[in-house]
Amino acid sequence: MPGLTVEPAMHRANSAIAAGVMLAESDNLVRPLPGLLDGLSRADCNRLRAIGREKALEAGQLVWSQGDTQAGIYLISEGRIRSYYAAPSGREVTLAYWFPGNFVGGPDIFGTGPHMWTSVAAERSRLTFMPGPALRRLALESPTIAVALLDALAFKARCYSAMAQMLGTRSVTERLHSLLIFLSHVYGMKRGGEIVVGMPFTHGDLANLIGSTRQWVTVQLARLQEEGVIRYDRSVISILDLSTLGQGME
Repeated sequence: MPGLTVEPAMHRANSAIAAGVMLAESDNLVRPLPGLLDGLSRADCNRLRAIGREKALEAGQLVWSQGDTQAGIYLISEGRIRSYYAAPSGREVTLAYWFPGNFVGGPDIFGTGPHMWTSVAAERSRLTFMPGPALRRLALESPTIAVALLDALAFKARCYSAMAQMLGTRSVTERLHSLLIFLSHVYGMKRGGEIVVGMPFTHGDLANLIGSTRQWVTVQLARLQEEGVIRYDRSVISILDLSTLGQGME
């Protein structure tokens, strides 16, 4: 099991690391990369900003809907964006929550084809839209920009591959335990003998991340509370016994 990270989530969100929340066997598999603009020269950053248009979204507002025609990417400056797939039955599976430094809009970043999932603001957010055709021109002109885009796409591909592996090989109970471990490692804050996850998650949020139902998650969280493994209070998760969660993943 990876070493415990105890940096506050808000510190992480404001750092140069572009973190996200997704289902993965280990947080080592989805090591966050620097934000898209980090590492670029001032000239390249200015070129990207020159083609961008800022957009502010309130919580619940759509960035786009599944099936909409792609037109480019959205670089996240503030807030949190949820990307999810909605089945014809209406059931949803959350692919990831993305934070500042990440972009949403792949895999067709140059604006071709329909969107494969929906993206929505999970909280008040600010984004910069970069049109696909203009982004393609910059990638052809600047190898550094092209490599930064490839690195970001590789990171996303690694995240989604990790999610597919979990959905295909782990039971729903194991997926819940793995998600709680991931959240404690990446967004945990040490408070005395417990680890507090530094962002709220409803039962529905957790269910959508592990491919289950809200009712099942409610029952399982109640069981874990009774066993003294976690505490769940008004969408805030506290991990009281991390080793017991880890034993369920062996």
